[in-house]
Amino acid sequence: MARHRAKGPLVDVITRVDLDRKKAVAAVVAAGALAGAGFAQAMTTVSPVDRIVPIAATKNLAAAMTAQPQEPQTIHSLDTSAETRKLLQAEQIQAQFHVREALRSAEGAYAKRQEAEQARVAAEQARIAAERARIAAEEEAKRPQCVRPAEGSFTSGFGARWGTSHNGVDIANAIGTPIVAVMDGTVVEAGPASGFGLWVRVQHADGTITVYGHMNTIDVPQGAAVKAGQQIATIGNRGQSTGPHLHFEVWADGGQKVNPVGWLAARGVTL
Repeated sequence: MARHRAKGPLVDVITRVDLDRKKAVAAVVAAGALAGAGFAQAMTTVSPVDRIVPIAATKNLAAAMTAQPQEPQTIHSLDTSAETRKLLQAEQIQAQFHVREALRSAEGAYAKRQEAEQARVAAEQARIAAERARIAAEEEAKRPQCVRPAEGSFTSGFGARWGTSHNGVDIANAIGTPIVAVMDGTVVEAGPASGFGLWVRVQHADGTITVYGHMNTIDVPQGAAVKAGQQIATIGNRGQSTGPHLHFEVWADGGQKVNPVGWLAARGVTL
């Protein structure tokens, strides 16, 4: 005779628990099979190095499947603004250094060029000065030391004339004819003079004074230095004169009046 199982609320609870346990086991087995299959397939598609990570991660499959996902890590970018500023500052300092070096080099080269140019100019000026001195010396050597006082006709000599003493010589020519200093000297007087109308007196290095009278114009002031042959006046007809002419006298050192003809002849000049 078949045994009949007792039925009631307790039996129903036990039955449901047993059924749920079987389902859970089946689910675990199925999950393990699926995980194993996926793991095997993954192992065939990754490199040996990549396989290390899944093995460590699958030690506890249930824990791996039920674990809370980790928050993704944030990769922070480096702030390069400070480094960039440092690099720019370094480049700027280097550029300024090169600019200063270039300026110093340019200034040095310019200074050398200036020195060379100044030396060249100084040498050229010295050469020109030496050439001028040479020419002046040659001209001075060629310049006559004594000349005729005027061009014209010798009309009267030194000595007694018409009961008086004629202390000079006369050279006649047209009014305005140049009168020149017979030698280098200094003008000691230039202006009006009794009997001469206008006169000029020139003192020479040896103390001799030459006198020029009856002139129409005076061309040098008192105190002027004159050269032999330099114009000092023009022939005129002023004072006690019988016609346009130059009255020329020579006063030796001490004021003694001497014959101009002999005095000029001693210096290579004839009237």
